[in-house]
Amino acid sequence: MELIYIWNQATVEAKIIIICLVIFSIVAWSVMISKALQMRRAKKLNHYFALEFRSQKAVLDIFDRRVQAEGCPLFAVYQAGSSELDAWLKDPESGRRREVSLKGMEHVKRRLENSVAQESLRLESGLILLAIAVSGAPFLGLLGTVWGVMSTFGHVAQQGSATLTAMAPGVAAALITTVAGLLVAIPSMFGYNWLVHNLRVLTVELDNFAQELVSKMETEFLKEQ
Repeated sequence: MELIYIWNQATVEAKIIIICLVIFSIVAWSVMISKALQMRRAKKLNHYFALEFRSQKAVLDIFDRRVQAEGCPLFAVYQAGSSELDAWLKDPESGRRREVSLKGMEHVKRRLENSVAQESLRLESGLILLAIAVSGAPFLGLLGTVWGVMSTFGHVAQQGSATLTAMAPGVAAALITTVAGLLVAIPSMFGYNWLVHNLRVLTVELDNFAQELVSKMETEFLKEQ
C-alpha cells in the first residue's frame, strides 16, 4: 500500500524513469539467465569433448569422423585448426596427407588464435548490457530523485507552507527512483562479476586447449628440418 501511495505521488518524470529502470531490470535479468545457461552448457560440452579428444590416438580422428558438437567452444577451436591443418597436409596431386612445413604450422597456429578470440567474443556478447545496467541505473535513479526533490521544493515554495505533510509525499516519491536504480544495479553487479569470472575461466581453457592441440599436431605432422 505504501508503494502504491508513493507511486501515485510521484511526478510524471519520476514515473518515466521508473518505467525505464523496470525495462533495464528485465533486460539485465534476461541477459544474466541466458548467459548463465550458455556458459553452463559450454562447460559441460567442453568437458565431454576434452575426454573424447584425449582418448583419440591421432589428432585428426575426430575431424575425419565428421563429428559435430554445436555450442562447444573447444570443438569450434578444434574444427578450425583441423580444417586448416588438413588443407596444408593434402598433396595437390595425390590428395593424400603429407607432412606440413613450419610455415604451414604457423598458419595453423594463427587460425587457432583467431578461433579462440572469436569464441571468447561469442561468450562475451551481451555482457555490455549488464555493464550499462550496473553503471547507468544508479545515476538514472539519482536523476529521478534530484528532479523529484527539486519539484517538491518548488511546489512548497509556491504553496508558501513548509510543513512535513506538504513535503513528505513528494520527497518519498522522489527517493523511490533511487531505490529502483539500486534494485537494478545490485543484482546486475553480482551477475556481471560472476559471468566475467566464468568467461575468464573458459578463455583460459580455450588457450590451454589450443596450445595442447598445436603440440600434438607438431608431434604428428611437422616436417623435420
